[in-house]
Amino acid sequence: MPARSRLRASTVARAAPSEGAARAREDRTIDQALRILEQRLRGLGPSLSEVTTCGTFFRLRLGSEEREHFEAAFLNTRHQLIAVERLFSGMVDGAEVHPRIVVQRTLALNASAVLLAHNHPSGSTEPSAADRALTARLKAALGLVDVRLLDHFVVTAGEAASMAARGWV
Repeated sequence: MPARSRLRASTVARAAPSEGAARAREDRTIDQALRILEQRLRGLGPSLSEVTTCGTFFRLRLGSEEREHFEAAFLNTRHQLIAVERLFSGMVDGAEVHPRIVVQRTLALNASAVLLAHNHPSGSTEPSAADRALTARLKAALGLVDVRLLDHFVVTAGEAASMAARGWV
C-alpha cells in the first residue's frame, strides 16, 4: 500500500472514534439537560400549561429516536410535573399503546392530568387517523377515573404538533 493511502486510512480510522466520543459527550450533555429540565418542572415549579413548552420538552426527549416511543407526563392538580415515563416502544412505523397501562400508571402516581407524546421517526408531525383514534380512546379511559387528558403531541427532531391545538383532544 502506498504511503499516501496508508496515511488516509489511519486518519480515517482515528477520526471515527473521536466522532463517536463527541457523539457520546453530546448525548451525556443532552441527558443532563433533560434531568435539569425535569427538576425545574417538578414539584413547586411552573405548571406545564403552555403548548410550546410542552412540545419542546417532548421534542427534546423523543425527537431523535429511530423507533417510535410513547411517553406520558403525569401532572398534579396545578399541572406541575409528578413524573414523565416512557410507557411503550415500537418499531420505526408504530408502537402498540394500551390504555389500561396508561390509566394504571396515572392512578399509581395519583395524577390529576396527563400529557401524552409520541415521535414519528418518518419526520412528519401530521397525526394519523390511528393517532387521533388512540387519543380519543385514552381521553375516554382517563375520563372514567376523573383524570384530564390535556394534550397529545406528535414530535420529530425539528417540531412538535399539538392535537389539542387542532381541536382533537
